[in-house]
Amino acid sequence: MNTPILNINEQNAATAFNDQSVLFDELYSYNAIIQYKRNRVRKHVLQFLKPQADILELNAGTGEDAVFFAAQGHRVHATDISSGMQAQLKEKVSRHQLTGLVTTELCSFTELDKLSKNISYDLIFSNFAGLNCTNELEKVLLSFNGLLKPGGIATLVILPKFCLWETLLVFKGKFRTATRRFFSAKGRTAHVEGNLFKCWYYSPKFIRRVLKDNFDLIGLEGLCTIVPPSYIENFAEKYPKAFRRLCAKEDKYKNKWPWKNIGDYYVITLKKK
Repeated sequence: MNTPILNINEQNAATAFNDQSVLFDELYSYNAIIQYKRNRVRKHVLQFLKPQADILELNAGTGEDAVFFAAQGHRVHATDISSGMQAQLKEKVSRHQLTGLVTTELCSFTELDKLSKNISYDLIFSNFAGLNCTNELEKVLLSFNGLLKPGGIATLVILPKFCLWETLLVFKGKFRTATRRFFSAKGRTAHVEGNLFKCWYYSPKFIRRVLKDNFDLIGLEGLCTIVPPSYIENFAEKYPKAFRRLCAKEDKYKNKWPWKNIGDYYVITLKKK
């Protein structure tokens, strides 16, 4: 297996997530809003995914989604730049007895031409803003056409340039957080386990423009538009009735304007022509 060649920002991100890998599931697995987000993303993917699909997962993390899709009978090649995350993923796959359905590889999503598996995929999948950790997203997106089968799909979960909930934090005096996406052309600094790296924000319009020659848009939903972002800690636990009402509202309006464009994330799916 080739060792991925990482730029400085990717090296910093890999270090950060190596340090967080042993804590990641403990920190996030039982967060009600994160579980809501995961369920929403999976439901979105499953409406387009054919049975026994071949999936290329980018920034696979500790393997929560890889295990889920493998348990559904799909074959997943789970990639990441963090060796720590890959170690957790492999342990989880073994524990769930899914080794025959999940393969792993240390690989940057900016180097997908170097993948060890020379096959075409039914789905390229990237969850929870992994792709926001690069300023080379156009390069990543343009590699998709050669990796997908005809009619294959790409589903990406991306942080946009505007988030309603985040912007409203200006009224709590958190001006820097409320405006960080507006002034992010050169990247904004993220902090994970004391490590610093940059992330960038991308609109659905950007994704569509880059892929317009070879892909058609087939799905776009806002995520955490009405439901609060998960960094608003313990909201679901403190206000369970309000949380359920907000979930119902968001499920109703998730793919309607303006809600599909103003969430903490958006979920976008494009189909290869």
